[in-house]
Amino acid sequence: MHKKLYEKIKKEIRAENILEDDGHSRFKMNNPRGKTALVDNIPFLFTCDEKNKLVCRKNHSIVVENGIIVKIAPAKKITGRNFDIVYDAGKRGGIVVTPGFINAHSHPPMYLLRSAMTLDEGESIDKTIAAMPEWERAMTDEDYAFATVGDLTEQQKSGVTTTLSHYAVYAPIEAAARATKHNIINAVSVASNTHPQNSPELIRKIIQKKEDNWESQLAMALHYVHRGNDKIFREVKKLSEKYNLLFTCHMAESESVAKRCVERHGLREVALLEKYGLLNERTVVSHAIYINEKEIEKLIENQVGVVHLPTSNVIHKSGTFPLWKFFDLEKLSSVALGTDGVVSKSRLDLLTEAYQTRITHLYSRTVKFGTLFKMMTVNGARVLNMPDRGKILPGMKADLAFWKLKDRGFIPFDEKNPMTLLGNLITHGGRIVRDLMINGRFVVKGRRHQRVDESKLLQVLQKRHMKMRRRVARKKKI
Repeated sequence: MHKKLYEKIKKEIRAENILEDDGHSRFKMNNPRGKTALVDNIPFLFTCDEKNKLVCRKNHSIVVENGIIVKIAPAKKITGRNFDIVYDAGKRGGIVVTPGFINAHSHPPMYLLRSAMTLDEGESIDKTIAAMPEWERAMTDEDYAFATVGDLTEQQKSGVTTTLSHYAVYAPIEAAARATKHNIINAVSVASNTHPQNSPELIRKIIQKKEDNWESQLAMALHYVHRGNDKIFREVKKLSEKYNLLFTCHMAESESVAKRCVERHGLREVALLEKYGLLNERTVVSHAIYINEKEIEKLIENQVGVVHLPTSNVIHKSGTFPLWKFFDLEKLSSVALGTDGVVSKSRLDLLTEAYQTRITHLYSRTVKFGTLFKMMTVNGARVLNMPDRGKILPGMKADLAFWKLKDRGFIPFDEKNPMTLLGNLITHGGRIVRDLMINGRFVVKGRRHQRVDESKLLQVLQKRHMKMRRRVARKKKI
């Protein structure tokens, strides 16, 4: 199924004219499809080091081979070799380089729902959740696939290179990952409102059909903990252990959801997951608003990853995530950031989530910019069990975001304190990368996507969106 969807995507929206060396570019393309690259003369490179300390390296270069960073050194020390691609980061005002950001919670197929569900009508999260399946059932697998391409390419343009997708379908997300070359954790629901046939057995079937060239990384999802039962939890535990699969769920997103778990299972959500052995480093919980200090200690003790979604929480009036409890327990490294989906906000940009985190918790204490940077990079890698991402160091995957330095979002800054650039990057609001590298390949060059014709994509999405609206309208009349 995913191969047919991928071919459909290629036919309709594949980019035809790949931007190469145009004489005005920072690129020198000796072999555009080669396996070696030099990112040269970087004025400012931000990353965390081996001990997770945030550092800014000035005037450095990066050598990439076969998608892996093999060397980082002062620019003048890397000489005497022919590279397939040379990127001059010092040209025309220069480039700021950061690791690609990691979005630890998202619902990419919902991209087609942008504007379908109004965000400013004062509805609660519970009413929104109840209304969503009506729209989602009006979508086809092709809709899911194209919507996911729209979602992932928008994330890529804002510097995101890795995303956890929490949804009820596998093949459309796999096809979109193949089309965009995005790093995707493809968490498929084992119990779904829109796909009632889903169960842990679906995960087994996907594994049986596994191919060596999978683009996405399979995982399991459960929308709310209370929707599980004894059989589901036991099967999820077995599959997680046998195949080393991540398991993700929304946790205590609203008071009513937290109460429903107690009513149905006689236990709060943390205790229920603990009962079935699902409190471990392979579990990722999102929102986690209505949890107490003892439950936070349990999550930390068992190395559970936690995803903060501040904009979604505010828009849906869900409540405030207990960020400072994690900080006081010296385990803020357990907390990453996510964008959620366009039903929760229209912009899929992790930088705005970082700034919203600072604003949300400002009345208690100030979340420092370095902490926010870590939540988008190393924390995301830790939460998603991806130790080879989130940093710019030898041996790490070459996921790099390139930001134009001579830009409204950066200038002016304190040249004696380059960390002020990081504050500017986060507080300026949504930014568009100039270039983006994923696994050593440039996916965005000169602000143009290299694999997807965005103009065609937007036309396809608009047509499919209106068809979906008509299907929903017909069902309401019946």
